[in-house]
Amino acid sequence: MEKKFETNAIRTQLERTKNLEHSVPMYMTSSFVFEDAEDMRASFAEEKERNIYSRYSNPNSSEFIEKVCQMEGAENGFAFASGMAAVFSTLAALLDSGDHVLSARNIFGSTHSLFTNFFPKWNIDHTYFKIDDLEGIEALITPKTKIIYAESPTNPGVDILDLEALGKIAKKHNLILVIDNCFASPYLQQPIKFGADLVIHSGTKLMDGQGRVLAGITVGSKELIDKVYRFSRITGPALSPFNAWVLSKSLETLAVRVDRHCENALKLAEFLEANDKVNWVKYPFLKSHPKYEIAKKQMKAGGCVVAFEIKGGLQAGQKFFDSIKMLSLSANLGDARSIVTHPASTTHSKLSVEERAETGITDGMVRVSVGLEHIDDIIADVKQALG
Repeated sequence: MEKKFETNAIRTQLERTKNLEHSVPMYMTSSFVFEDAEDMRASFAEEKERNIYSRYSNPNSSEFIEKVCQMEGAENGFAFASGMAAVFSTLAALLDSGDHVLSARNIFGSTHSLFTNFFPKWNIDHTYFKIDDLEGIEALITPKTKIIYAESPTNPGVDILDLEALGKIAKKHNLILVIDNCFASPYLQQPIKFGADLVIHSGTKLMDGQGRVLAGITVGSKELIDKVYRFSRITGPALSPFNAWVLSKSLETLAVRVDRHCENALKLAEFLEANDKVNWVKYPFLKSHPKYEIAKKQMKAGGCVVAFEIKGGLQAGQKFFDSIKMLSLSANLGDARSIVTHPASTTHSKLSVEERAETGITDGMVRVSVGLEHIDDIIADVKQALG
């Protein structure tokens, strides 16, 4: 019998040891032993599937990967020490010198830095497409294009891209579609259903949900993940057993946590939309969102992040942040604790003023990661900070 999302998240576990434990233990070991010389030889020759070294695989990482693969509908995956390790390693494993990446312009600041500051050193080029002009993507594809890359919802502006449209373009041109699904989580959205070949997450965010550990994961087709695995087992960005254990436990509560995140975020977005101190609000499940219908088509709910712009620009924004009492001033998101961030001076500060303007990041823009506190308390703190 096919089980539901929540059941798989809880009941997918490693096989019990002779101790018959109910909760999976941590495998805090760097390496694993062999029965004899032939076992060692066969293991290194990959004639056996078994753990050799925790840089390659570890039981805790394997359980975490299996859960995410089930959630995303993927064949295989690899777990990383951080979300950016997942982004870099995935792209580096698949790209060769001379290749070209076609990326959405609205992406995380560190991913933008990869494309602009580091990949050019290896003769890997990129072109950005506008998220509101998917029809223009095909004109940007060159004979050297190998990957289409995008986030949806985007960081920090919670813009929505039509994943099905991207999937059709990628398939038509035999390109690899890579989607950063971090803002949605696999509970709200499964990009593989819409044509993605690989899906990336920062496990640091909603997957952990309590701001405790750094982690990343890429899942997708066996063929592509094998390339990612072989690159990563040599370069060494593997997730630690402890963090994998924490994350696997966290996934057991992902659904119930994200339901509350979304409920709170929608209520905060509705409050902000009615507030005269705010110019605009963006949240995927607000009817005023320009891509509301697409969000409803590909997401179960709107996620935990609300973006809005305070009237008065930078000075009003600074006053707002200095007036916050309960919410945390931090650059993280997806935490049980609500967090407010000023993207222009933090997560996207490395972008020029012109680059920020192109992606809708204004000086007065605020990103709120709406947590699990009572919604009345969240709204009260934001209201008093707005003045």
